[in-house]
Order: sequence, then C-alpha cells, then structure tokens
Amino acid sequence: MTTTLRKTALVAAMALNLGWVAPGYAADASGGLEEVVVTARRVEERLQDVPISITVLSEEDITKRNIYNAGDLGTYVPSLASNANFGPEKSSFAIRGFTQEGKTSPSVAVYFADVVAPRANGGTTSGNGAGPGSLFDLQNIQVLKGPQGTLFGRNTTGGAILLVPAKPTDKLDGSLEVSGGDYNMHRFQGMVNVPLSDSWRMRAAFDSNHREGYLINTSGIGPDRFGNTNYFAGRVSLVGDLTPNLENYTIASYSRSHNNGVVPNVLVCNKAPTGPLDSVLAPLGCAQIAKEQASGVGFYDVQSTDTHPYQNVDQWQVINTTTWTASDALTAKNIISYAEYREASSFSLWGTNLQIPVTPTFSVPIPTIQLDPGPSGYNTAQSTFTEELQFRGRLLDERLNWQAGGYLEISDPLGFSSGGAAIFLNCTNLAALQCTNPLQFGTISDYDIKDTFINQGLYAQADYKLTDKLTLTGGFRYTIDRMDDDSRDVSVFVPTPGTGIFTCQNILAFNNGTINHPIPVVVNNANAPQCDQKIDIKSSKPTWLVDLDYKLTADAMVYGKYSRGYRQGGINPNNLGFPSWGPEKVDAYEVGSKLSFNGAVPGYFDVAAFYNDFTNQQLSVNTVIAAAYQGAVPPQQLVINAGKSRIAGAEVDAAVKPFTGLKLELGYAYLDTKLLSFQSPALPVYYAQLITAAQIGGPLSLSPANRVTLTGTYTLPLDTSIGQVSFSATFTHTDANRALSPLASPLLYELPASNQLNVDADWHSVMGKPFDLAFFMTNVTNEQHILFPDGSWGTYGAEGGHPGLPRMFGVRVKYNFGK
Repeated sequence: MTTTLRKTALVAAMALNLGWVAPGYAADASGGLEEVVVTARRVEERLQDVPISITVLSEEDITKRNIYNAGDLGTYVPSLASNANFGPEKSSFAIRGFTQEGKTSPSVAVYFADVVAPRANGGTTSGNGAGPGSLFDLQNIQVLKGPQGTLFGRNTTGGAILLVPAKPTDKLDGSLEVSGGDYNMHRFQGMVNVPLSDSWRMRAAFDSNHREGYLINTSGIGPDRFGNTNYFAGRVSLVGDLTPNLENYTIASYSRSHNNGVVPNVLVCNKAPTGPLDSVLAPLGCAQIAKEQASGVGFYDVQSTDTHPYQNVDQWQVINTTTWTASDALTAKNIISYAEYREASSFSLWGTNLQIPVTPTFSVPIPTIQLDPGPSGYNTAQSTFTEELQFRGRLLDERLNWQAGGYLEISDPLGFSSGGAAIFLNCTNLAALQCTNPLQFGTISDYDIKDTFINQGLYAQADYKLTDKLTLTGGFRYTIDRMDDDSRDVSVFVPTPGTGIFTCQNILAFNNGTINHPIPVVVNNANAPQCDQKIDIKSSKPTWLVDLDYKLTADAMVYGKYSRGYRQGGINPNNLGFPSWGPEKVDAYEVGSKLSFNGAVPGYFDVAAFYNDFTNQQLSVNTVIAAAYQGAVPPQQLVINAGKSRIAGAEVDAAVKPFTGLKLELGYAYLDTKLLSFQSPALPVYYAQLITAAQIGGPLSLSPANRVTLTGTYTLPLDTSIGQVSFSATFTHTDANRALSPLASPLLYELPASNQLNVDADWHSVMGKPFDLAFFMTNVTNEQHILFPDGSWGTYGAEGGHPGLPRMFGVRVKYNFGK
C-alpha cells in the first residue's frame, strides 16, 4: 500500500504541474470546457459534483475515435479492459482488475437506458455486455469505477458501464452517414428526430456495418478470412407527455450480427513434451509452425479446418420508463424491460491444422477441438425480464435527497442451450456420428442446459448536507439471488463412423478394485435421463456505501468512501467435482478529488486512489489429475471460491485547453494486484492438485500495472463560413500483464506491453454546408500484439493467441438536416 500511495502522489503532482484535467468535456462557445451531466447516481447531476471516479465519452468522442464495438472501449478508458477472446461481439469487461472468469457472472454490469444487459450463459463467455450495434446514436458512455452495488443491482464489484441513448427531442433534425475504408469496409448510419405533436416526439436510428476479415485463412478449408464485421442494428424511441407531470419513454431495439468469428494463430510448441498426449501432438504442432514459417505466413495468417464456421448473435429488447413528478419533492419512476438473446456459433477453438504424414504426398488430418451448436440450434438462448420501481425525493429544505426502490429480474431459457464439441475427431456430420477417430481416443462432448436466474433487491440511498460544503451519503441494498440449472451432459466415443459408446460426461461411478478407479456411467444414447443433473444455488447478501465529500469551492471537491460489493455464485455442470461456486465479496476504500477551473486555461483534474480487500474470490483453476486416474478423468478448468486478494491503485482523468484551439486529454490507471492466499478445497481422489491462473504473491491475470491514454486535438482558427477543421491523435500504452496460469506456454504466460496510435481528421460544416467529412486511422504503426492466448498448451503442447486488429483506415461523409 505504501508503494501504491507513493506512486499515486507522484502521478498527482506531475498532473498538477502540467495543468491536466478530466476528459469527457466538449468545448463550449466561449472556448472553455462545457459541463457534463451524468446519471451515475440514477439522477442527472453535474459530473464534478459526483463523488465517484468516472470516465465519460461523449457522442463526439465515440465518433472521432471510431468506437463501434465493445472491444474498442478499453482502448480509451485506462481502468477498463475488454476480453475479446471469442470476438468483439462477445467481449467481457474488467475494471480495476476485477475479471470475469469462464461462466462466472460479469464483474462489470453494462446498462442501456437504465436497464442491465440481457443474460447469456453459453459455453463460452458471451452476452451480459455491450452487444453488436449498441454503440451508436448515444448521448454518452459513462464508465463508473469500483463497486456500485447500492443503486445498480447485479454484480457490479468492478464497476458499471452506462450506455445512455440519445433521447427524442422537440426539434426536427436528422443525419445520414456513409463510411468506407480498407478491408472493404462500408458502414451506413442514419438518424431522424421528429416532433409528432406538442406532447409526443419520436427518434429512429440505424447502424449497418460490414468489413472483410483481417485474419487470412491459409488452410484452404472454409472461408478465406476471419475476424470480419457484419451487423445491422436499429432503434426506435418514443416519448409522450401523458400529462404535464407524467412522461412515458419507450425504446425498442434490434441487432443482428452474423460473421465468420475469429481464429487464433499457432505461435509456439513444446519441443520436449513429457505427457502421453502432448508427446503425440506437440510434434505435430511444431510441424504446423515450421510449415507456416517456411511458406512465409504473416502474423495475421491463421488456419481453420472448419468448413462452415459462423458466429451469429441476435438480440432484441423493449424498455418502457414511466416517470411521474408528483411534486417538487417527490418523483416516482417505473422501468420495465424484456429482451431475448440468441447465439449460434461454429468454430475451430485453437486454429490447428495438424497432419500425420503417411506417405510423402498423403497425410491424415488430426483436428483438436471443433465447437458447434447442439440439437436446439443455439449455444445460448435466453430471455430477460426486469422491473424496477424507484422513488426519489427531497426533505428538510432540500438538505436531504433520497431515493429508494425495488428490483426484480427473471431470466428464463428459450428452450435448451446446447452444444457439441468434437475432440480429436474428423466429423462431417456430428449429430449422425459421421466421424473418424484417427488417434482412437477422440470423443464428442454434448451439453443441453436450461438456466434460470431470479434476482430481487430492495435499496435506499440518501445524501444529507451536514453543512453547505460537507455532505454525508449512505446507501444500503439487500439482494436475493437464485440460479437453477437443468442439464444433460453426454460424452460419446466413436470407434467407427456412425457408432458410439455413450457415457455421462460428469457423473462417475467407482469400481471396487484396489485403486478404486472411476469409470464413466454408460448409457444407451445422447438422450439418456441417467445423465440429467439438477442443481440450484441461492444466496442473499447486503451491500452498502458510506461517503463523505467536502466542497472546497463550487468547482473543487474531495471525498472518501467505503463500500461493500457482492457478486453472485454460479453453476457449470461440466465442472467435474465442483459444479457450482458461491458468492464473493469485496470491501472497497477510495479517496479522491475533483477540480475544475476556467479562465485563460480551462480544465479539469480528477484523481482517485483505491484499496480493495477481496475475499471468497471466484478463481479459475486448472486441475492436475492424480497418477492413478490419468486417462479416466480429463483435465479441466474449474471455478471455485478459494482466493483472497488485494487490489490497490490510482486513476487520473484529465484534460486542459492551454490555448484556443488545442485540447489535451490524459487517462491513467495504476494497478497493484496480488493474490494473497489460495485455500484449496477438499479434493476428490482423482485430482492431485489445483493450480491457479495467478500465483500466490503474484499479480492477478489481465491486470497491467500501468495503462495510459493521451489525446491531443487541435482545431484550426478558421472563419465559420469555411467550417470547423480539427486534427486529433490518441496514444495508448499498456504494460505487460499476466494472462494464464503457469500451465500456459512460457511465451504467452505473460502478454507483452503494447502501444497503439489512432488518428482522426474532421471537417464539420464544409464551406458552411450541412456536410461533415472525416478521415480516421487506427493502429497507425501497425503494431502486432496478442489480445489473449488460447490456453491450449496444457492439452496438446502447442499454443497460440488471438491477434489484435492491424492498421485500418477509412473516411466518413455525413449529411445533417433539420438543425
């Protein structure tokens, strides 16, 4: 902690000397920085009056920085990391080192128009976030850092991301935008805002984005490219003033993303394998790498053996918000929503193209793992219903501001979520078992799951002005969670095409021999009721917040707070021996200051230092199979409650206008994370040891020590008849950080440091006309970096990773009307 505070003080001193202040503030007409309104406490407030560490990206920021998917957000918010291991459409978020492991619930909740993102609980991390086509026509994006579990309901131990859509207004205006660029990128966006009457107004917008993939498939099997973009999203909003004091606001949205998915490249192999499996397969991985190197493949060249890969995500949602202003002292709001999320994906998990040579001209392909939807056709199919009733009021001459409410979320399955994984098999028809088994130990893993989530909460929060400058805030929430899981998991050994030996995948019987060796429960077919498992878990926990802030002046504030965060447990029936895990908690302490100033050099400076005590932590662990059971029990990656960690750090959000036309912005995050202890639970006899992704005494995964973003924007001093011309550049540096457990390859155990430069040039109101022109380029230096390793080293002795985006550029043309 001493080191953390020392570094925090150093950063703060440097920032003050440079005159830095916080981003998210557009220039006003006088050349200063206009105030930004946020809803971090479920009411509209000036950003500098909210004692929370927040980064705000305005609509202009989103456009200039070409942010169009969840994976882009992490580039511009240093405290925020996005894990796009299975493509940007399925990104999960981490803030301040709080990550989402496997099928755990997200540690960062994403809200759109005050409603949490729809649930999804497939075999790979997906949903629960900012899905395809959700980052257009927004008022702003607000990233709230640290536990938000008083006013925001679900699992906000790391923080929350608020997507605030542009609301219909009483002005007639609209726009049409066309973008084009390399990789055959073409994007179309449009918006129209129409006042239907004195009391009704409507807004409609759409976003259609297409781009060829940047990953080149050199296997000759399936599509030529992966990592492509192909989505359409539409949104219609309607606001009606039913009475002068009663407003109804409805949003209907739809998004459809169908693409080829992503594939990792194979980068490193074990040249001295010792295990029974990697002794056979690692040399084949080495041969694949050698062949690729001999043919001169590049960093973005991958190999896939899937003939028809796809990643399809479809989602729709309706949100209705009714607000009744009963009086100046009392407001009631009801927020109700319903959403459906469906995903179907087929892909080669590790990008391998292993070949056993038989003759100089003939070889037998050995696939590793191929994932496909199961009989239902969807890897994930889930509905989510939410209902929240909220009351706000003022008392004691407005010295006491309070809000209270109740929350209900019910997420039901839309039939079965199902999937099949062909492991070391060559399959032409997985359902009909038309597979060859060249190694004679390949299997098919089938799952059919129905998950139901019920979340209930009661909350209250109030702030009281002890003096005109000193305010005390207190909040309390009580949450009740329940999850029910019905599953049938079957493993199929295919000795010859069309025949199968069916066993329950995660139900073992034990023989009576001296070794007490486990044997699979043999069944007749994949529809065996003997394999059914029904698991339910319940938890109920309080969370709270105590905050004290002092306003030195109207534009300067210091604060200190203590909060308790809680994240619910979960179920994964495929986790042999540990099919469920319980909730975790965090005690968070934060001090910070916010300073804004005007005059000749306007600006903002926000700094925060934090310390988190993390207990009963949900950790991802790898199993080491006991010697007597090797070959009978497969190695697994489990989630268990066995960790205690501490997370400390500091953040700076800043911006300054040193002279007219120039705006400088800084975002900085320092993280000092450590796994303090790991208490292994009692192990079944078939496990010898559990190995954590993070080492005891070492940092947590995906937690870089330093991350900084610098942006400079210069606007030319031109007459308004010419228009407004500006140039901007953003540089982002991320320190090296640990990605996987020590079972990973030495090369990819720690991701190397990365640097990225993005530039943008804009010409608004070209020659006084209602046209805007822009040029943008991302990853200007074309830096090659791995987003996330694929984790295959421990299975077959080779490993690769998912390449980040290469250099890309494009132009935008926008026509504005009605303004």
